[in-house]
Amino acid sequence: MDHARAFLDQSHYATKLSNQRQEIIADEPAELGGTDLGFAPNELLCSALAACTSITLRMYADRKNWPLESVQVEVELERDAQQNKTFIKRAVHLNGPLDEEQKARLLTIANQCPVHKILTNPIEVMTK
Repeated sequence: MDHARAFLDQSHYATKLSNQRQEIIADEPAELGGTDLGFAPNELLCSALAACTSITLRMYADRKNWPLESVQVEVELERDAQQNKTFIKRAVHLNGPLDEEQKARLLTIANQCPVHKILTNPIEVMTK
C-alpha cells in the first residue's frame, strides 16, 4: 500500500511530506498566504501524473528496446466550481528516432500509467 504523511505546525503553510524514505515540502504561493517553499497541493497532483506517465513510457520503451531519448510530460489542472468538474490536460512530447507506430503505441501506453488509472476511475476518500 502506498503511504504518505503530512506534518504542518503553525507555519503558513509549509507542510513536510514523508513517505518514510524521503521528505519534501508542500506549500502555497505567497499570494495565498504561503511561503512558496514547495509545490502547491494541486501542483503535486499534476506532478504525480506527469512523473508516472514519464516513468511508464520509459519502462515500456526500454522493454521494447525503442529509441526513446527523452520524454517530457506537461500537465495542467483546471477546476470548474460551477460544474463541480476538474479538467486535466496532459501533453506528451516524445524525443528520439521513433516511427509513427511506436509514437502512437507510447501515447496509448501513457493512459495505462497507474496514476492515470487512479484519476480516471471512481475514487473514494475515507477520513477517520
